[in-house]
Amino acid sequence: MTTLVIHPDDRSTDFLKPIYQNIPNKTVITGGLNRSEVRELITSHDRVIMLGHGAPSGLFAMGKFREMMMVIDYTMVDLLKQKTDNIYIWCNADQFINTYDLKGIYSGMFISEVGEGEYCLTKTYPQTLVDESNDMFAQMLGEALVMENTTSRVFENMMTEYSEVIDNNEIAEYNFKRLYINN
Repeated sequence: MTTLVIHPDDRSTDFLKPIYQNIPNKTVITGGLNRSEVRELITSHDRVIMLGHGAPSGLFAMGKFREMMMVIDYTMVDLLKQKTDNIYIWCNADQFINTYDLKGIYSGMFISEVGEGEYCLTKTYPQTLVDESNDMFAQMLGEALVMENTTSRVFENMMTEYSEVIDNNEIAEYNFKRLYINN
């Protein structure tokens, strides 16, 4: 299986790199391409992993992709619909997935920064708690992607492992409740 990773270069989402660091046969793009070039890469890969900051309308380009505010948006849906093993990890990706009935693993609102924790849980959490949730999530999803060969098994494995973090981490518990799969 060939994997395309779309992870716009942004220090605040570097914690997501363990998700794809050990995946074989991958192409990682962090910026510099235009819409046509991204479309060509999506077409030529079996699976697409999309990571970073986003909104219900898609994955932000973070100023790293030419001529695009969003690197993943409605213009990519026709290509993404052709694949069932994709991974969509950005805030409110669930609304994007549900709008277009896409298949794969995805997140709802995902607390990855202290300010998001304050907004979503109306409480201030220490950076260490946010970091623990981020790091454990990325590590566990990355391990599941290397060990398992179906999206269902990846999701089941990752959720089993990540659930062990939620007892002592309210950020992880919030994020855990907002991870989904659509087969």
